[in-house]
Amino acid sequence: MWLLLAFIAVPMIEIALFIQVGGLIGVWWTLLIVLITAIAGSYLVRAQGLRELGNLQQSFSELRDPTEPLANGAMILFAGALLLTPGFFTDIVGLSLLVPQVRRSAFLWARSRIKVQRFSMGPQPQQEPEPRDRVVDAEFKDVTPDKKPTHPTSGWTQH
Repeated sequence: MWLLLAFIAVPMIEIALFIQVGGLIGVWWTLLIVLITAIAGSYLVRAQGLRELGNLQQSFSELRDPTEPLANGAMILFAGALLLTPGFFTDIVGLSLLVPQVRRSAFLWARSRIKVQRFSMGPQPQQEPEPRDRVVDAEFKDVTPDKKPTHPTSGWTQH
């Protein structure tokens, strides 16, 4: 239900903002602002995404919980999608997700509502390995039926 509401409300907000801003500063300035936010947003998303990828790799190498770098990466990716979407509302939300404090607050809010059942890193408990020195002598018969073509060949395949 919330998703349907978002798909209806967001375009309506965007249209209203386009009309208001376009009437205030003109069509060409409005389009220029939308273009500039898309370009600047792409640059910021790339820079922050690479930094967060480094944080993720570091958390793996230090055997720390990678949840926060993964969540930050997902929020940066979502911010990039919002910034590439034309509109002022989506640009504001996308730019706000590029602020580390906003991402941290969103992560803490989500973490307080999600319960993790189990998390483990490193090698799993060893199971009894199968003996490799055992040799099984057997015979087999291929019972797969031959396939017969259902149509004539096109000349492009070999038979």
